[in-house]
Amino acid sequence: MGYKISIEKTKASHINEVDFNDLHFGKHFSDHMFMADYSDGDWHDCRIMPFGEFLIHPALTSLHYGQSIFEGLKAEKDSDGNPVIFRPGKNVNRFNISADRMAMPEVPEELFMNALDKLITIDRNWVPSTPDSSLYIRPFMFATEKFVGIRPSEHFRFMIFTGPVGAYYPKPVKVFIHDKYVRAFPGGVGYAKCSGNYGAVMMPTREVQKMGYDQILWLDGIHHRYLQEIGTMNVFVIIDGVIITPALDQGTILDGITRDSMIRLAENEGYVVQERDVSIEEVVNAYHEGKLEDMFGTGTAAVVSHIAEFHYKGENYELPPVEGREISNKLKARLTAIKSGKAEDVFGWLHTVPVNVYANL
Repeated sequence: MGYKISIEKTKASHINEVDFNDLHFGKHFSDHMFMADYSDGDWHDCRIMPFGEFLIHPALTSLHYGQSIFEGLKAEKDSDGNPVIFRPGKNVNRFNISADRMAMPEVPEELFMNALDKLITIDRNWVPSTPDSSLYIRPFMFATEKFVGIRPSEHFRFMIFTGPVGAYYPKPVKVFIHDKYVRAFPGGVGYAKCSGNYGAVMMPTREVQKMGYDQILWLDGIHHRYLQEIGTMNVFVIIDGVIITPALDQGTILDGITRDSMIRLAENEGYVVQERDVSIEEVVNAYHEGKLEDMFGTGTAAVVSHIAEFHYKGENYELPPVEGREISNKLKARLTAIKSGKAEDVFGWLHTVPVNVYANL
């Protein structure tokens, strides 16, 4: 079915209040947002309006029971200055996988993409052109039923807002490998991009940041041995020329879109890639044998972030200088070029926002 989206434009843009040469991640928001409501089995009242606050009821089920999911993707400018979005179809699919796990309704791809295209078109001037910057896009959904009781809501709101951002991690990161706290278990919600996954790690993350580390590299919840993911990223290690990343088959790791892209790029370049269990003992042994060439994280926000060092059981392990890490630097450069339209998109990953179609919005 077709979804009619009403549009109310802001009376005055605040784009001139933002220094696009000094963008901090998550601090700035564009002029407009999209909103749609769900009840009686259908999405309705689809609208784009000026970005701003809105009223909620104190008994909202999402506030009390965490029935909330989100996504993250980015828009950049291609060589002609047109907004392009990297693999948005994958985000739609993952959003709906998360929705299913959290007993929430799917958002039809037609509605998701139509809302995305119109919102980016209206706020196309917010897509930065400065190096290492992009327009971050945050779709999310939350339960809106006014009810205090533990059962799935029957009412929901789907929203999208955007904002210009710089690099999430401006320098290589230091990670702490925890064997005390656990992020996810098989059968849980580790693979879903639900809010509770992130709320549960706030306290351990704060602890390690006080010790001088940027993030936690989580181990599995049963054996406390096998690498899972970093707080904001999937993780890769390169041992003796082989690229290894934890497999997704336990349902405890987010199916990262940048992760998948890096795997496909690496295979296209002829590298050996293994998706399998990788233990911390294997990583530490490879380090002592001089075979641990690289560790890095991937994610929409972080893109590719090199790991400078990791801490495990009282020991710090410093990795080789970033400038000498040939494989990850090569793959990062190619991915960055594809995302900005500066290299051939042989995989068909880029979605060009049809500005001409909505030029008169």
